Amino acid sequence: MKIGTPKEIFEGERRVAMTPESAAALQKLGHDCVVETGAGAEAGFSDADYKAAGVEVVKTAAALWKAADIVAKVRAPDATEMKRLREDQTLISFFSPVADEAKMQSAAKKGATVVAMEMIPRISRAQKMDALSSMANIAGYRAVIEAGNNFGRFFTGQITAAGKVPPAKVLVVGAGVAGLAAIGTSTSLGAITYAFDVRPEVAEQVESMGAEFVYLDFEEEQQDGSSSGGYASVSSPEFREAQLAKFRELAPEMDIVITTALIPNREAPELWTEDMVKSMKPGSVIVDLAAEKGGNCKLTVADEKIVTENGVTIIGYTDFPSRMATQSSSLYATNIRHLMTDLTPEKDGVINHDMEDDVIRGATIAHAKEVTFPPPPPKVAAIAAAPKKEAAKELTPEEKRAEEVAAFKAQTKNQVTLLAIGGALVLLAGLYTPASFMQHFIVFVLSVFIGFQVIWGVAHSLHTPLMAVTNAISSIVILGALIQIGSSSGVITFLAIFGIFMAAINIFGGFLVTRRMLAMFQKS
Repeated sequence: MKIGTPKEIFEGERRVAMTPESAAALQKLGHDCVVETGAGAEAGFSDADYKAAGVEVVKTAAALWKAADIVAKVRAPDATEMKRLREDQTLISFFSPVADEAKMQSAAKKGATVVAMEMIPRISRAQKMDALSSMANIAGYRAVIEAGNNFGRFFTGQITAAGKVPPAKVLVVGAGVAGLAAIGTSTSLGAITYAFDVRPEVAEQVESMGAEFVYLDFEEEQQDGSSSGGYASVSSPEFREAQLAKFRELAPEMDIVITTALIPNREAPELWTEDMVKSMKPGSVIVDLAAEKGGNCKLTVADEKIVTENGVTIIGYTDFPSRMATQSSSLYATNIRHLMTDLTPEKDGVINHDMEDDVIRGATIAHAKEVTFPPPPPKVAAIAAAPKKEAAKELTPEEKRAEEVAAFKAQTKNQVTLLAIGGALVLLAGLYTPASFMQHFIVFVLSVFIGFQVIWGVAHSLHTPLMAVTNAISSIVILGALIQIGSSSGVITFLAIFGIFMAAINIFGGFLVTRRMLAMFQKS
């Protein structure tokens, strides 16, 4: 089949859904690739780059929509593009099925298949196709860069001859993919970073990245903050009030606030109120990543940057991924390429739209002249519960004592049996071997016993350092073997050579392991 990517017509959109690199991978799946001329120009990919990758370049969008069996794009189609969509054609793009219900119905009526990239289920197997996460990662990074561009001071603290510069304080509200990207960028720039989220499981992730997690003094704090699918759920009114109270407490101290709280198919919750903005210091910056859905800040204006009367800059851009078009296009095209890999399991260029597949079914919103949105929840394999153990029967003191005596007798019997067998073997050896052998043999048996007891008592974490100590013992073994290697007995010579070989392995291995262990504590 032929996969086509038109030039994005949404104003200001610079991304492209197919790159020369992804086109090469798609061709390995048996597909032919076609792009509209200039489709990747603003993302840094020329028509010559596409032609070099074996991609056909057509002059008009109409020609592309007519030629392609599958159309992959970034933004949802407009009215003109919807007219060009035809029966048995597959469209892969962001679509917003809730907001664009009429377009979804129109596509289904035509008999076209529509795959909405934002509907990819958030399950482990689908992470490689999760375009929302890919774009959120870029948006979180870009938000910090944008904040720094509008912030009048350093992120990191400095002590100079001209005076001391305090580090910036950054608060990230929401620790999803975008929030964690913002946290990582902020801490790497040297800012003191704080983060808040309603999901308790992200606290450890936040702290592992060098930020401080903001906890609430609330009895039911973050008990129901997570929902299925990896997103935050709607908080209770009581929790919201405690949350806003904490933000009011933090607002005067923060230099930069980055808000990322957004639940799919809902308006963005208002988390940063007008009075919080007024309490912030002049020169502070707010970057609202939820501006497209109304914004987390009360004063956010979508697609604009405003400065309040008290000197706070509020950035409400909705095109952060597009501002890093080359990187965004590469990641998004890779997401689509992975989706096409699942849609083309035989790598024969033929689409197999398997509606029994959780990922494909979850992302498909129109297929076979039917609207298939909303999808059923993904099937999660049930984990077989381990059979419950029967409750231990409560024993009386007499019964416990009887069990202990029986266990002691059994243990003693085993030990006596082993000692008897060992004694018999030693006696047998003494009857048929020279006295000199018995002296060495007894020393050997005692050394094995003592060595076993010593090693058995060493904790597992100390086994690696112990390798270095055994090097000394191995060197003694080598010296002894070297003395015996000139023996007239072939057996003794063989054993001496074998002993040198084994001890050498232990020595070299011990030094190698010790060196690697020490390298762990050395600064690069």
